[in-house]
Amino acid sequence: MTAFDQAAFSLPGAGAEALAFGRHIIRISADQTGGNLGYFESEVPAGEGTPLHVHEKEDEFFRVLEGRFAFWCNGARVELTEGGVICVPRGAEHRFQNIGASLGRLMVIVTPGGFEGFFPAAAREPDADMDRICRIGEQFNLRFILDAAVAA
Repeated sequence: MTAFDQAAFSLPGAGAEALAFGRHIIRISADQTGGNLGYFESEVPAGEGTPLHVHEKEDEFFRVLEGRFAFWCNGARVELTEGGVICVPRGAEHRFQNIGASLGRLMVIVTPGGFEGFFPAAAREPDADMDRICRIGEQFNLRFILDAAVAA
C-alpha cells in the first residue's frame, strides 16, 4: 500500500473491470489512498440488486449516476434517481435494487478502503456457490444476511 501523500485519480474510461454480481469498474483502490477509501462504479441491470448485507468496518456512499434505485437501510426505504445520494453507516443492514426499467449505474465510495477488492476476488471464482461467496465476503468485512425476510 502506498502512502496517500499525492492525489489519487482515474482518467475517463480507466479502471479495472470485475465481472461478479454485475459489472464493476474499480476506479481508485485502497492501495492508492493509503487505505483511506476505495471508489468503484457498478452497473446494475433492471430488477437486480444486492441481498441484505452488512459492512462491518466500512461506511458506504452511493450516488445514482443513471436509473432509479430503492435502498433499504436498517428497515427504512428510500428511492433515488440520477443525482441522488445516500450514505450507509458501517454495521447497518442494507441492500439496494434497480427498480427502473433499464440498466442503472452507481458510483460507490467505501471508507476505509479495501471492500472494492471483493469484486475481483469473487470474479476469480465464477462458479462459486453462495457459501463460498460468503467466505470470500468475510475476507472483506462483508456479511450477507441470507435468511432474513426483506420488505419490498
